Amino acid sequence: MTTRKQSRRSFLSNGLALGCSLAASPLLTPVTFASAPWENRLVVIILRGGMDGLDVVRPYGAREFAALRTGSGKDVLDLDGYFALHPSLARLMPLWQAGDLGFVHAVSTPYRDKRSHFDGQDILQAGIGLSAEGRVRDGWLNRLLQNVPEAEAETAYAIGRADMLLTRGKARISEWSPDAGLTLTPQAELLLEQIMHDDPLFRDAAMEAIMLSGFEAEMAGEAQPTDSAEMMDAMKGTMRGVRKGNRPESIAGFAADRLRGDTRIAAFSLSGFDTHTNQTKTLPKALDQLQTAILTLKQGLGPVWDKTAVVAMTEFGRTARLNGSAGTDHGTAGAMLLAGGAIRGGRVVTDWPGLSEADLYMRRDLLPTRDLRAHTGWMLRQLFGLDSHLLETTVFPDLDMGSNPGLIL
Repeated sequence: MTTRKQSRRSFLSNGLALGCSLAASPLLTPVTFASAPWENRLVVIILRGGMDGLDVVRPYGAREFAALRTGSGKDVLDLDGYFALHPSLARLMPLWQAGDLGFVHAVSTPYRDKRSHFDGQDILQAGIGLSAEGRVRDGWLNRLLQNVPEAEAETAYAIGRADMLLTRGKARISEWSPDAGLTLTPQAELLLEQIMHDDPLFRDAAMEAIMLSGFEAEMAGEAQPTDSAEMMDAMKGTMRGVRKGNRPESIAGFAADRLRGDTRIAAFSLSGFDTHTNQTKTLPKALDQLQTAILTLKQGLGPVWDKTAVVAMTEFGRTARLNGSAGTDHGTAGAMLLAGGAIRGGRVVTDWPGLSEADLYMRRDLLPTRDLRAHTGWMLRQLFGLDSHLLETTVFPDLDMGSNPGLIL
């Protein structure tokens, strides 16, 4: 490890004395912030849709992998001789080489077998075991802050409904989301409802987004759309504005700006990881968003990057084998991505289970060998000096953290 890393380890060690619902949000991505009485920073990125850990961190050294994932062994970005990084994350390789990027593989929440995005996200963001399912109504990040007496909410501005279970609870947490207004006339709203009449879930989400945008089509001085074609053009233009404000660089850039100040924790979500079909085309788009967010954080944080740990987690992994549509179905174990100057990177941390059919969970999924919450708990303990008992009973109920994987310097 470089001298820079060694000096950082010494600095951070001396600072440890202190003794995310809908499965995806197509229109709004809330960002949540909190200030707290410590110097280290934490960024939690919820990846919605079930990121395929076997594709993101490829075990190309396993002889079974080539048969399970035809073509995935080509053009690999070697990490350690056994695992390789997805080519769409190539811009993160300098972080890996600097020790500022790492991965945890073959992990999952306690969620098993039902493979619902909604339930999976709830369990991920609530941070609970199956015994607490249905009884816990707040998120693990909020419960953490409930037990930090000096934690304070940072004042911020929110548009829309910032509904992340991860941060919901009694602790005061400020919320912000990118400026995004759906400036539709009443006629356009009616047309949109008619168009999506046969898709109630999407229709209701769109109608709610229009209502929550806070804009009621007061196009002062502008000509109103007079027919369906014009209304559809207006709606498309509005949606382009939403997407622009919702870009990962906008979200991560604002987060970095706040984290350079009093904010100590930021949480947001990225979607697009549900890759049932044509995964070679769909997954790269989502991964590019993720790497853009991480690189934007690094650039925006400046010297604070050395005090920051970023953890990206998802509700479940995906099947070991490709399906008939060249995609992957909902699975079990997956991978976590870690970044930041505070992490001990340059490693793939795993109790690797193997990929033979007998080694797979239910002969279809990567077998979970450790609870995702245990790794998160150890990160919180090392970053913030939190008590293990608090983490195992309150922040993550019914958790056995086990041995320390040493994710933080």
